[in-house]
Amino acid sequence: MGIAAAAWMWLMVAVGSLASRLCSSSPTINNSSSSCLSWRLAVEANNARAWRTVPPTCHDYVGSYMTGGQYQRDLDMVVQQITAYITTEVQLSNNNNSASLDAWILDVDDTCLSNVLYYRRKRFGCDPYDPTGFKSWAVKGASPAVPEIRTLFRKLVTAGFKVFLITGRDGDSLAHSTIQNLHTQGYSGYQRLFMRNSSYKGQSAVAFKSEIRKQLVGEGYKIWGNVGDQWSDLAGDCAGERTFKIPNPMYFVP
Repeated sequence: MGIAAAAWMWLMVAVGSLASRLCSSSPTINNSSSSCLSWRLAVEANNARAWRTVPPTCHDYVGSYMTGGQYQRDLDMVVQQITAYITTEVQLSNNNNSASLDAWILDVDDTCLSNVLYYRRKRFGCDPYDPTGFKSWAVKGASPAVPEIRTLFRKLVTAGFKVFLITGRDGDSLAHSTIQNLHTQGYSGYQRLFMRNSSYKGQSAVAFKSEIRKQLVGEGYKIWGNVGDQWSDLAGDCAGERTFKIPNPMYFVP
């Protein structure tokens, strides 16, 4: 073997040894967290649908996501995009005019009001949906505001938008507590709050919310924006000029 060939072989052995040491010292990827991140991405991209519960292996991941800062950062990014859209693309017809027909739609649960405290007790969505338990929670009117959405709401009202709140909550049993909860958390000045009644019993969220938006468009409103934590808040007819999905990996509403 020539000197050059021997030197080349020695170099390759040295590089291989170094690579082996570097790999062995690299942090180990948590396969569970990695797969749960992929699952959450599928949820937020609307590729995962009709799921009943958060995968049990993702309990810690979703809890950490919702309370450890990443949810907050993701929400901040969505609000930044909304603000940029309003600033650069929206042309209001009558700023601060009571006759203005410039509308904006906001969902309520986990958009205006946070239910993270409730879902913490439900293992961040690993437990199946409990309608009785949620109703007991909602009737207390104790849901805190999502601060970023409350700030956005106030900016929308000040700018001259007519803000409409649409929620799948039952109006017969939860109207009073919901209105009080919104008021105590600083949501004052919205145009109307729409809740389910007997006319919409059995309808999907998409059908119910589409019907309300069609009603508003029929009244002459232009829906500039629509914000919700579920894709069913944003799908269907008359969804708006722009829709904005805020994160929620805790539950799915069809």
